[in-house]
Amino acid sequence: MEKRKLGTIEVSQIGMGTMAFSHGYGKIPERQYSIDAIRAAFDYGCTFFDTAEAYGAQLYYEGHNEEILGEALKDVRSKAVIATKFHFKPEDQCGEGLYAAIKGHLTRSMRRLQTDYIDLYYLHRISSRIPVEDVAEVMGRLTKEGLIRGWGLSQVSADTLKRADQVTSVSAVQNLYNILERDCEDDIFPYCMEHGIGVVPFSPIASGLLSGKITVSTEFEKVDDVRNWVPQLTRENIAGNQPILDIIEKYAKKKNVTNAQISLAWMLHKYPNVVPIPGSKNKERILENLGADQVTFTAEEFADLETALAGCTIYGHRGHVEEEGKGFLNRKPLRM
Repeated sequence: MEKRKLGTIEVSQIGMGTMAFSHGYGKIPERQYSIDAIRAAFDYGCTFFDTAEAYGAQLYYEGHNEEILGEALKDVRSKAVIATKFHFKPEDQCGEGLYAAIKGHLTRSMRRLQTDYIDLYYLHRISSRIPVEDVAEVMGRLTKEGLIRGWGLSQVSADTLKRADQVTSVSAVQNLYNILERDCEDDIFPYCMEHGIGVVPFSPIASGLLSGKITVSTEFEKVDDVRNWVPQLTRENIAGNQPILDIIEKYAKKKNVTNAQISLAWMLHKYPNVVPIPGSKNKERILENLGADQVTFTAEEFADLETALAGCTIYGHRGHVEEEGKGFLNRKPLRM
């Protein structure tokens, strides 16, 4: 698979989000199946894997997902790029205690991931009580100590990114971005392109909607299924977004590929610094998503696709700026 850069860190141009093996899409697979699926992605050519300390805490325990990823990659650690994320907890101190607090999170993640360094370490959500500049200073210190290779932020505005980047260079921003959620085009991409920062879109297939496999009659799971909160996945908005799904399907049929692959290839063609991390708990879907690296557009095809998409109204919006304790999962579900 072709490579791209997140700051100075080289990764496969499509990564893999591993959250679904622990959280977010209802019942999880058997542990060995998850490990085998991750290794299958690596064998395909994926070198970039994304997890977080929080994945699994909802139904299992903190670090559940990190443990699975660590077990899967322990024999190929030197060839893989691991990204993980931490949340601030109420007991985490700011000021002079901030370094110890963040290093504590990092140390626990490294233990679960069976590694002595993290390639890319994100603050999962900014905190209103802890200045992002202070976080950036700690990240610089951890980088100098060799504990992390680079760092990033998730669900932030360009203003927040700039404040952090001016203290310690940011490697990547992990924000919500896909054909239906394009706010990042206004602020994040311009800043990142200018400053050599990678953009790592999570939910690049809009929680499965852009695959064409979700319809107004689709029922989501009742326990630990984030799709019940996704704005585009109300029945009204699925119906409203059908013209966009039809456009994607048209191009997929023309190229004999899947809708999901078109959705990923679209962003790969549009920005040279984008590295999407589609996630799934199904090994076949994981490999299908990685296969988007083989899908290309001519300049004329892409221009026509952009024109067609621009003529559609998008229904449902989450946005790409969130704070600790104020994310969309803190609201009432839209479907249950």
